Amino acid sequence: MSLLAVPEVLAKTLALMSPVGHEVIALTGARGRVLAADVIARRTQPPFPASAMDGYAVRAAEAAEESVFTVVGEAAAGTPFDGTVAPGQCVRIFTGAVVPDGLDRIIIQEDVARDGDRITLNRSLDPQMYVRRAGLDFSEGNTLLDAPRRLTPEDIALLAAAGVPLVQVYRKPRVALLATGDELVLPGEAAGPGVIVSSNNFGLAALIESLGATAEILPIAADTLESLRLLAGMGTQADLFVTLGGASVGDHDLIRPALTDAGLKLDLYKIAMRPGKPFMAGRLGETPMLGLPGNPVSAMVCGRLFVAPAVEALSGMPPSPPQTMTATLTCDLAKNGPREHYMRARVGNVDGAMVCTPFDSQDSSRLSLLSQANALAIRPVDAPPAKAGDLISVMPLT
Repeated sequence: MSLLAVPEVLAKTLALMSPVGHEVIALTGARGRVLAADVIARRTQPPFPASAMDGYAVRAAEAAEESVFTVVGEAAAGTPFDGTVAPGQCVRIFTGAVVPDGLDRIIIQEDVARDGDRITLNRSLDPQMYVRRAGLDFSEGNTLLDAPRRLTPEDIALLAAAGVPLVQVYRKPRVALLATGDELVLPGEAAGPGVIVSSNNFGLAALIESLGATAEILPIAADTLESLRLLAGMGTQADLFVTLGGASVGDHDLIRPALTDAGLKLDLYKIAMRPGKPFMAGRLGETPMLGLPGNPVSAMVCGRLFVAPAVEALSGMPPSPPQTMTATLTCDLAKNGPREHYMRARVGNVDGAMVCTPFDSQDSSRLSLLSQANALAIRPVDAPPAKAGDLISVMPLT
């Protein structure tokens, strides 16, 4: 079976994903959630002409240098002036206060000399009007945010200002993670001879939850068909079922036969990439399923490339590949082989230019190097040798 290219694998993976259902939640819990319906302003902001500065509200037509006005009252935020203002009169006003009817300019207090209830304007006046018209920001009935959109803290502030207490969002996708292998134990458990502490399920759970989804780490599956079938049934209760390990072709790699027996419809198997060749995707019943390698570095790289976009698609966001950028290599690289290579690297700004330094070792067992990396440097299939100073595509990890 020929190996599939990364873009084809991502496209096939995303084709398995459909947004989960909607729910209506309070604004207080909406940060990071994905809008499922456009949001309409319920009020106008500001709802009245408002002063942008502390000073004196006057008629602009009367605001000539050295003009004299009589102060007839005061307007503060939350306490409007409720009288009338005749020609030659003004109102002391503070930032955020309603500008009295008939007045349309604020003379800042620095441009005024006051003596009792009389003010005299300076010879040189700030030319700004300092009046925020009603609806300057938005008006009732305006569409404030288009769906789908992942809500930021700034979005939450906007919706609160618009009088929106509830928003319709996509439900948080539930992702079940199943690590497999007789050699695995959980962190903190006794680790005897030949035992490995399970790590990729925890790393992927953190990645998934950073995207606003819910990750459920299932019990570790033994290398038996019975154990895998039992736990696969738990995985199909989620919106996405992700297995870790057992996806290769060894005698103890039983994920594929176990899930096939359980009804797995496989869409793809094996990718022309490293690390991460033994990857598969399909549907187990109604649940999309992704099978990742058991190697922690391979699993985490596949998590960035395929699981994260899948979670975004389930969350209601438009399907999209991971974002990449271009940087300048700081070292030489040998010719690449027949698989696209995702190299752990450090990327930074040096003298205004973005530079990339891949680690000398790319051994897929070294999870510590992935922790130190802030990017993956991408080398295409059969890429020729590269020199320091050449450009390379990189995928940020932060």
